[in-house]
Amino acid sequence: MDDETLLKAATARADELPGAGLEHPFGPEWDVFKVRGKVFMLQTHHSGRAMVTVKSHPEDAEALCAAFADVAPGYHMNKRHWISVTPGPSIEPGLIEELVTESYLLVVEKLPRAQRPVDPNMFGVSSPHQA
Repeated sequence: MDDETLLKAATARADELPGAGLEHPFGPEWDVFKVRGKVFMLQTHHSGRAMVTVKSHPEDAEALCAAFADVAPGYHMNKRHWISVTPGPSIEPGLIEELVTESYLLVVEKLPRAQRPVDPNMFGVSSPHQA
């Protein structure tokens, strides 16, 4: 996966998530995606390469960093709870979409129930009444 594909896949997924919005609180070089004012994804270029930073369960973050050469502890973030993904052969669009979704749900589940744009436990689960 190249720089442009990584950023496009992450942005496309974030744009699909209910209540998600793009802001630039750290300047134009940082795309910051939030839900109800809480950050769930950051995008920038670091050392000439695209980078997407997302929230992750600490155990998942450790496993992802061990399993994928292009995943590292979060750049300028809490290293236990955030990971940074850079383009490379180990990263596919489906993986970055899954990581963005998981990050979003981790943030949403910490919001007060009245502020949640979705139920994090039911998000993506098909109803038995749907075909």
